[in-house]
Amino acid sequence: MEDTFQPITSFVIRCTCVDVQEITGEKVWRIKVKHVQGEEEIAVQSLDDMMVYMKRVLGE
Repeated sequence: MEDTFQPITSFVIRCTCVDVQEITGEKVWRIKVKHVQGEEEIAVQSLDDMMVYMKRVLGE
């Protein structure tokens, strides 16, 4: 099996708690994800959405 070249893909992730639900105590997050090589940055509210973006960039 032949090895294939895989370029490095880097992300910078910043998580900011923007609110806490008074009744449940659940935190509301703003998560900024920057794809370093592509210089694209998005903002999401969940780790699931963050993973969807990262998988799309990685071609998964």
